[in-house]
Amino acid sequence: MKPNTHLTNLNVADFTMVIEDLTRILIRSPSIEKLSFTTLSVLHTLTRKSPMRLTELTATEQITQSAITQLVTRLERDGLVERRSDPKDGRVVLVHITEQGTNVIHSRRLDRMEQLSKFMDGLTPEERQAIASAIPALRRLVELGNDS
Repeated sequence: MKPNTHLTNLNVADFTMVIEDLTRILIRSPSIEKLSFTTLSVLHTLTRKSPMRLTELTATEQITQSAITQLVTRLERDGLVERRSDPKDGRVVLVHITEQGTNVIHSRRLDRMEQLSKFMDGLTPEERQAIASAIPALRRLVELGNDS
């Protein structure tokens, strides 16, 4: 952490804990699609960065090459992803998310939005406005995290 940060260590710790708790709630929210966290993570990654090489997915998802190969094989069998040759290099295989895979992620997002909306009903207008005001900064944090 940079010493010239405007947040104290306590604020960063509090922020981290709140983000972790909120993430845990959202990840564990019930869904029609009963898929593992790793499966959902791969599909989510592919909705943002498809197509990707298996080696890129291995690095992004922080699992072994063998595990990602098995997972992609299962996802392909289930119609959620497909493998295609890279048009620039026929030796390379790229993993693409299918429309069905995209629909799974979209459905989960809608479920989370509905759940969060219910939670937000319990907030004051000022608290809702504070969250709305923080969205640009949170997006920037995501960008910085993705760039690192």
